[in-house]
Amino acid sequence: MDRRLVLTNEGARHPFRRSLPPPPPFVGAPRSRTREDAKLFLLSFSAFFTCFYTLIA
Repeated sequence: MDRRLVLTNEGARHPFRRSLPPPPPFVGAPRSRTREDAKLFLLSFSAFFTCFYTLIA
């Protein structure tokens, strides 16, 4: 009896992707990164403002 150890993903159309195992189920909601996004925005804004201001002055 020749059985594969990994079940195939019949939803995939390409032969290589069909041979890969199916993706794991989605568990829980993704974490909100609003604070990190705000910090990155402020850092980018201040860097741009500093560079732009030094070119004008």
